[in-house]
This record gives sequence, C-alpha cells and structure tokens, in this order.
Amino acid sequence: MDYKLFHKDCIEGMKQLPSKSLDITVTSPPYNLGIKYSKYSDKCERTEYLEWTLDWTNQVYRVLKDDGSLFLNLGSSPNNPLLPHQVALLLSEEWTLQNTFHWIKSISLEKKDGEHISAGHFKPINSKRYVTDCHEYVFHFTKTGNVTLDRLAVGVPYADKSNISRWGHTKGKDRRCRGNNWFIPYNTIQNRNKERPHPATFPYQLAETCIMLHSGGRPCSILDPFLGIGNTLTAAQNCGMASFVGYEIDEHYLDEAINLTTENATIQ
Repeated sequence: MDYKLFHKDCIEGMKQLPSKSLDITVTSPPYNLGIKYSKYSDKCERTEYLEWTLDWTNQVYRVLKDDGSLFLNLGSSPNNPLLPHQVALLLSEEWTLQNTFHWIKSISLEKKDGEHISAGHFKPINSKRYVTDCHEYVFHFTKTGNVTLDRLAVGVPYADKSNISRWGHTKGKDRRCRGNNWFIPYNTIQNRNKERPHPATFPYQLAETCIMLHSGGRPCSILDPFLGIGNTLTAAQNCGMASFVGYEIDEHYLDEAINLTTENATIQ
C-alpha cells in the first residue's frame, strides 16, 4: 500500500499530482462558520470562500479519473443555512450532483408501543428561533452523473425477510439499499483534547461508507485534501484501499493522523 501525507496547502499540493490518477475523494473542508482552528481562519467573506472552494475543487476535478467520485461533507449553522447549497450550486456548473446523502448524527423515534427512544450525539443550542441541528450533508459529485456504485456494499438487512423471496432483484440475498439517510453517530469520548483533538471531525465510519459505496471493496486510490486528524486515512486502511494521499497544514493534526495509521505512511 502507498499512503502519503503532505504537510502543505492542498491546492499547491494537488497541482503536483498527475491528472486523472485518483479514484475517490472523501473530504470535509472548513465550513466558514467561525470554527477555531489553530492554523486556519474559518471566517472570511462569502465570495472569497466560494472562490477558494472553486480553486481546490477544480484541482480535485483534474486529478480524479473520469469515473471517480467526490464525496463532499458540508454542514451549516441555524443562522447560516444556505452555505452547503451555495457550494453545491457552484460546483454543479462543472460537476454533476449524482447523489445527496444526509449524515444523521442523532435521531429520536417513537416505537410501535409508544416508547420514545433517542440515539446519537448532538450539540444542543439554546434558542427561541431555531431547533437543534442534528444532521449534515454529504454531496456526491461525479464528472458525468453515470458512475456505477455498489449499493449493496453498504446495504442493510431487510426488516421484513419475506421480501427476500418476494422480489427477484434480491437474488436471494438479505441485503437492500441503505438509501440516502445515514445514521452514523460519534463515538462517546471522555476528553476531546486527548481523544478527538480537532474542532470539526466526521466519524471514520462516514468515510468508510463513502469509500465502500464507490469501490465495493476493490482496491482504489483515495484523496483527502483536508486530512485533519486522519479519519479518512483510517477509513482507507480499514477498507483495504491501495493508496492514499492527504494534505494538512497543521503539523499537530498531521501528527495525530500519523499516530492513527498502521500502514507505512510517509510524510512528504
């Protein structure tokens, strides 16, 4: 396996990669919501942020193969809800939005017996205008809109097992498409600084779902322009991917990513 981590700006770094050389990009850039990173200012004018987004996604477009996938995780805030949609509209001038997934962090359900259950974690807000935000977007962009996915690689068992024999498309397998709502909660932690020393991460299981959906388990090359503490790297390892390229401007986050890897990852 060839895993390379770069301590540099992703735009400059990706310019050095060959065109059409990578299969999958899974990433979560800064959201421009004022999150306190140590080496990046997450608060700029909206037009400046969108121009920067166009700069780095243009490089991703160049280095992705024609049948590649970009899985772009974006969130918002209650008083700034349009940002993910503005980014999606901007990218749709060049890319095709093939799928939109909803990463559900927390959910409350009423069971048939009337009992209410809640699962997952969320950051509560105290407001008379807004409800607590329990989800984020994962936009799946491709160059053509015709990229074949392995839906059953991330499928789920049928709740009603009679469907297995009732429908011919099941081919006798207890597996159905998961759909576009993905409930993937954060793992419980006791100390953020020690266990998740980054102000805005996604669970590695989210990246795993994206990787498996595109690859179906076959070895692929993965790119994460915003490596953070390495959750996409962990996902690539867990999925047995052939190669990985990641960029991070903060050396402390990069050190955390290196500590997570079991592969012979090299820092460039």
